[in-house]
Amino acid sequence: MKKYKYKAVNLHGKKFQGSFLAESEEELREQLAKQGLYLTSARAVTDKSPNPFFSLTGKVSVRELSAFARQFSIMISSGSSIVDSLSILKGQAYTGFLKKVLEQVHESVKAGQLLSEAMAKHKRAFPNFFVSMVKIGELSGQLDTVLISIADYFESDAKLRARTKSALMYPAFLIVMAIALIVLMVALIIPTFRDALSSLDVEMPPLTLALYNISDAFRANWMYIVLILAAVIALFLLFIRSRGGRIAWDHLKFVTPYVRDVIRGNISARFCSAFSLLVAGGMDIADAMDEVVIVLGNKYVERQFRRAASDVRQGMTLTLAIQSYNLFPPMLIQMLSVGEKTARIDEVLGRSSSFFESQVERSLTNLTGILQPIILLVIGACVGLLFYAVYAPLLQVMNTL
Repeated sequence: MKKYKYKAVNLHGKKFQGSFLAESEEELREQLAKQGLYLTSARAVTDKSPNPFFSLTGKVSVRELSAFARQFSIMISSGSSIVDSLSILKGQAYTGFLKKVLEQVHESVKAGQLLSEAMAKHKRAFPNFFVSMVKIGELSGQLDTVLISIADYFESDAKLRARTKSALMYPAFLIVMAIALIVLMVALIIPTFRDALSSLDVEMPPLTLALYNISDAFRANWMYIVLILAAVIALFLLFIRSRGGRIAWDHLKFVTPYVRDVIRGNISARFCSAFSLLVAGGMDIADAMDEVVIVLGNKYVERQFRRAASDVRQGMTLTLAIQSYNLFPPMLIQMLSVGEKTARIDEVLGRSSSFFESQVERSLTNLTGILQPIILLVIGACVGLLFYAVYAPLLQVMNTL
């Protein structure tokens, strides 16, 4: 079998992309058509051998989960048993870690365990949301349909993550270049100019003297400065890895202007997609809230969301419970209210997810539109200040001639 990278669309024009194993491009087209997807482009790819450390110890990527769910769905819908499907899938071109997990899941299912129970043992590979959806598929007898929904969800989530990272890449690059430029000038350029001007009988401006002192201090203590910075970064990473620190950091991001819009849009899109799938599968509202919390991606929101789930269990409506914690934008609250009144929450939220995905893109455009001018302004100010301090003595010499 060959592995193909493909792009496809459904009847509503929604775009999908991912990888798939098939004998030929024609077979790929037929298999995708069974899921209501129409192939627009495909290319055969050769997998590189995965890094033996990271592939055996890391988590499973979102795209890999999506590819696994889609292939599993096609095998089930074609009449293959769960055991036989797992037997085939565990030998496919996944990372070493997922292969190892699938071997263990296969053995557990062969021994008589339910698929959801076998997957629940491997939380690093299959998140709670994935396991809950599989359990719904088992209970409803529609495992193949549920697996397609899981694949669509993870593909959409992967694209959303990729767009977010791509939008923030350029501002991050500008910040790194600015720091590198300032260090270069302080460590090399300023000392060179000072040596060249030392023979001139000219009084140095205060700004130039200050930069000379900073340059001397940096060159004499650069090792300590690097160690201090490394210690600060390490302490920060340890802080955000702790439960309280991560909640505080995520809360800061959640309330920071412009960043807040991106975070809320991401959380809203994930909530709409995941919650609608769980409710459509027949899960109770409160139980669905317990399961969907894992996909929100923000520890502060997760904590508040669990409190909202507790309020729902005590009799409060879903809309009021979520509204009281101010977690989602007003538009989503209105959607929830309409869904509760019409008893069609799954349909309303399912259609709303694409709206919030597009809102994330608009928020990212606004964020980068604010960040880039500010970063460029700071870079220009720092470089201009440094050049003025360096060339000010030369200007004094020229004025005395």
